[in-house]
Amino acid sequence: MTTGLTARRVSVSALLACGVLPAWAGSGAQAAADAEALQLIVVTATRIPTPEAELASSVTVVTADEIAAQQQRTFADVLRNIPGLNVVQQGGPGSVTSVFMRGTSSNHTKVLVDGIDVGDPSNANAAFDFGQLLTADIERVEVLRGPQSGLYGSDAIGGVINVITQSGSGPMKAAASVEGGSFNSFNQTAGLSGSQDALHYAANVAHLHSGAVPVTPLDLLGPGEPRNDDSYDNLTLSTKLGLDVTPSFDLGLVARYTSTHLNYTGEDFSTFPALPAAEQSESNTDEYYGRATARLALLKGALNQTLGVAFMRNQTATLQPQTPETLNAGERVKVDWQGALRLAGSETLLLGVEDARDEISQPLSASTRIDSGYVELQSRLGGHWYSALNARYDDNDRFGGKLTWRIAPAWVSTATGTKLKASVGTGFKAPTLSELFQDFAPFFFANPNLRPESSVGYDAGIEQRLPGNRLRLGATYYHNRIRDLITTDVTGTTWANVGRATTDGVESFIACQPARQLTLRLDYTYTEATDDVLQQELLRRPRHKGTLNADWQLTQALRLDLNVLAVSHWVDGNRDFSIPRLDAPGYTTVNLAAALDVTRALTVFGRLDNLFDRRYQNPVGFLQPAFGVFAGIRAKL
Repeated sequence: MTTGLTARRVSVSALLACGVLPAWAGSGAQAAADAEALQLIVVTATRIPTPEAELASSVTVVTADEIAAQQQRTFADVLRNIPGLNVVQQGGPGSVTSVFMRGTSSNHTKVLVDGIDVGDPSNANAAFDFGQLLTADIERVEVLRGPQSGLYGSDAIGGVINVITQSGSGPMKAAASVEGGSFNSFNQTAGLSGSQDALHYAANVAHLHSGAVPVTPLDLLGPGEPRNDDSYDNLTLSTKLGLDVTPSFDLGLVARYTSTHLNYTGEDFSTFPALPAAEQSESNTDEYYGRATARLALLKGALNQTLGVAFMRNQTATLQPQTPETLNAGERVKVDWQGALRLAGSETLLLGVEDARDEISQPLSASTRIDSGYVELQSRLGGHWYSALNARYDDNDRFGGKLTWRIAPAWVSTATGTKLKASVGTGFKAPTLSELFQDFAPFFFANPNLRPESSVGYDAGIEQRLPGNRLRLGATYYHNRIRDLITTDVTGTTWANVGRATTDGVESFIACQPARQLTLRLDYTYTEATDDVLQQELLRRPRHKGTLNADWQLTQALRLDLNVLAVSHWVDGNRDFSIPRLDAPGYTTVNLAAALDVTRALTVFGRLDNLFDRRYQNPVGFLQPAFGVFAGIRAKL
C-alpha cells in the first residue's frame, strides 16, 4: 500500500511508483524522466488520473504485486492493514464484514468496483459486505479518506474505496494457481488476458473454500454442547473487455458474478441473554455487477468524455433454525456521463451528471431515484501550489436536494522534499430504503420523513523526504463532525435524525529502504470517536492501530513478506447486545509469506497466518482464525 518497493526493480522510478519517495524527489534529467514516466498515478481523489504528489487528499494505494506478496485471498485481508480503517468480521472468510473509516459508521464509505457503486440497497444500512470480494483479479485498490460527497454523493462521509480490476494488453497470457491449508482450505484461480488488434480482454475465475473455521467461543456454549465450525464457498467469475474503435473512441465492458454459501452459528433468542444456536444457519448470496462504457476524445485530446451504464443486483437467502427462509434482494441502475476539459497546461475542468435508481424487491417493494451533477476545477498555481475544488448537487425524490463541496490545496517544494497538504469538505448519507419503508410491526416502524445524515470534515498534514531519498515520513490530522445521524427515537419504536458524533485523530507513517532488497513501512493511526449526545465512545473504534510491513527480496527467486498488525482495546457489545457496552481487549497478529520462483513460469508459495496463535475476538463473541499454514503453486504461460 504505497509501502514500497517490490525489490524486483529498485530504482528512483520504483520508489516513486510505490510511494517510498514522493513523485517530485530526485534531481537531474534522468531522475526527472523517471519521475514523469513512472510516478504514482491516482484516479479516485479527483476522478481523473493525477500524480499522487499533486494531491492534498489522503490516499493509500495497494497494488496487485503487494497483494500477491502478502498472499491475501479476500478483500477484508487487504483492508486490515490500511491506516484509518478498522475492519470487523464476524468470524472467518465469508462472514459479514464491516469497515469503519476514520471513526465514521460502517455505512459511511462509498465502495466502487470498476466504477460500479456496489453498496447493497437491500441491506438494512445499505452497506457493502466486504467479506464477499476475492482478490484474484484485483489490479489495484485506492482508499481515499475524508468526506468526499462533493464528487461521489451519498455514503462518502468517511471516504471512498475504489477497486480496479485487471485489464488485458499485449500477447495472450494465462495463469492458474491452487492452494490448500488449515481450516480445510482449498482455493483455485485461473485467468486469461491479452490483446488482439483492437480488442483487449481479461477473464478470471476464482474459487475459495474454507471448510472448518472455529468461530464460537467455547465459554458461550452449554456443558457438553459441541461447537459447529463455520464453512464458506465463494465462486467468482469476472471479465473486462475493451475495443479501440478509433484512436479517439473506444468501448468497454466489465462484468462480475459471485455465488457464495456460508454455514454459520446464529443466535438462540429463547434465552436471555441469547446464546449461540445449537443448529447452524445458512446464507446463500448471488451478486451480479456490470458496466458498459463509451469514451470519446475530442479537440485533439483536450476534451475526454465517458458515458457509462451500470447495473448491480444482490440477492441473499437466509435459512435459520425453526424459522422460514428470508430473502433480501436489491438492485441499482445508474447512467453517468463525465467530461474532462483541459483548459490550459495547468488547469482541468471536470463536469459530470448521473441518474441512479435504487430498488428493493424483497422483503418489501420500494425504490428511490437520484439525479446528480458535479463540477471540479483542478489547477496548478506557479511551481509549488496544486489545488482541487469541487461541488455536487444530488436531487433525491424522497428528501429533496443536497449540496456538498470540497477544497483541497497542496504545496510542494522540490528543493526541500516537503509537501504540505490540507482539505475541507462536506459529506452526507441518504436514509436507506429499509429505514424509510420497512416496518417490524408491532414493535418497530419505518420513518418516511427521515433526512440525510451530514458531515463537515477537514484534515491537514505534512510529508517529508529526507536526504538520500531512502526515507519518507509524514503525519495528517483529521476532524469530522456528523449531524442528523439516524438512530432510534426516545420511544424506541422508530428511526429519527437525533444522533451527533465527532471523530478526529492522526494518521502517520515512516517508509524506508535500508538496503537495496529490503523495504519497510510503519503506519500508526490514532482515532477518537465520540457520541456527542450520550458523551460516550463509539462502538468498534479502537483508539490505536499500528502496522509494520517488511518486504525482502532475499534472492532473485525468493521473496519474503512480514506483516504485523496491532490494535488496541475498544468498546463493543456482546453477540446480541444484551450487554450494550463492554471493554474488548486488543490484539497483535503476525503473518509471514514466502514465494520461490522455481522457473520463470512456476512459483511455489506458502504463508503462516497468525504466526504466534493469538486468540482474539473481533467483534466480541466471534473468534478470529487461529494459527494457519497454507501452501500452493502458481503457473504462468
